[in-house]
Amino acid sequence: MSLIASDHFRIVVGLGKSGMSLVRFLAQRGVSFAVADTRENPPELATLRRDYPQVEVRCGELDVEFLCRADELYVSPGLALATPALQAAAARGVKLSGDIDLFARNAKAPIVAISGSNAKSTVTTLVGEMAVAAGKRVAVGGNLGTPALDLLSDDVELYVMELSSFQLETTNHLGAEVATVLNVSEDHMDRYSGLPAYHLAKHRIFRGAKQVVVNRQDALTRPLMSEGQPCWTFGLSAPDFKAFGLREENGEKYLAFEFQNLMPVRELKVRGAHNQANALAALALGHAVGLPFDAMLASLRNFTGLEHRCQWVRELDGVSYYNDSKATNVGAALAAINGLGMDMDGKLILIAGGDGKGADFSGLRDSVAKYCRAVVLMGRDAGLIADALGDAVPQVRVGSLDEAIAQSRSLALPGDAVLLSPACASFDMFKNYEERGQLFARAVEVLA
Repeated sequence: MSLIASDHFRIVVGLGKSGMSLVRFLAQRGVSFAVADTRENPPELATLRRDYPQVEVRCGELDVEFLCRADELYVSPGLALATPALQAAAARGVKLSGDIDLFARNAKAPIVAISGSNAKSTVTTLVGEMAVAAGKRVAVGGNLGTPALDLLSDDVELYVMELSSFQLETTNHLGAEVATVLNVSEDHMDRYSGLPAYHLAKHRIFRGAKQVVVNRQDALTRPLMSEGQPCWTFGLSAPDFKAFGLREENGEKYLAFEFQNLMPVRELKVRGAHNQANALAALALGHAVGLPFDAMLASLRNFTGLEHRCQWVRELDGVSYYNDSKATNVGAALAAINGLGMDMDGKLILIAGGDGKGADFSGLRDSVAKYCRAVVLMGRDAGLIADALGDAVPQVRVGSLDEAIAQSRSLALPGDAVLLSPACASFDMFKNYEERGQLFARAVEVLA
């Protein structure tokens, strides 16, 4: 039985991937609805007209009178709630909601909910693989892969959901079995008034959560909790009660839970302190929903990382090349710089730059000074990064990705690593971060 009143009129605002999943969901349940999009030719328009010709669709500037015909607007994560037409509709009593709220109302299995400025795709994928290894019928998606509503099934035993701050803005009560914000650093400052507003959006993930997982090394990940609410922590320090961390014994570093060593860090296929933190976060989330350690550790041993996320591409002349194109903000780039830098004897040649989304790049300076031999800068906001780094390390400005790779190769010494970790979005030069990463990997693979 669907938990949605069918006698009310709704409007889906935004016809991208999640908008189309809303259309399918509402149509299957016989709900009366229409569609609106600010774009003249949204991505799924042809599909909508082919499969649902009876549905009214309006493209272009949002019409407040049209929106006010609805009892509820399901707003795409790509559209800011501050959009004047949405605010005008809300002021006249129309409810603003989203696909994650609707998903939560209809999901019958426990939800593992994961957000954070960085690493959420890696941790979401890991927890999903751990659940599969434990024999669970698991559905993984949300902001990653399959839209939330397309995952709904009576057959599912566990949902593992990656959720962005944009999705959480329209999520009023998630009610997850366990929820986490892995880390908080400046991102999307072109959409938020500042870090406090972004932080508040992220923390909506904890609404109604039965258990929480907290990063011990990031105070901004700790929610206000009700008394007696189970809380698990992870971090790179030695763990105590209800905690996951790193322990050292006879010169060997271990992933550990409380006072028990689980597995040597060297058995992980993914490199860097940030990936050790990701493994510990996944263990904490999996443990909270009762996944057995043997299945979780087997998954960790097999995990080779995600494409474009600190992905090892090749070694040439004693230099390793890493594709971290998914680092579209300063915090993600810092995680890669610190994680790899701590874990190697040589230095990094960092390739950075692109569309900075209004970010402050000064946070990069200390880590770049500590772990980098040089920085190669490209893209629209290369100058802003150059100014923020000052004289921390030598800088080279280039006009293309191929030139960046050539310059990096000439600067690197044996034992070093070349790291594409842009700290910026890609839209000034590329279609998306995937294209940027693929072009980098392809160019590196053909180096003679």
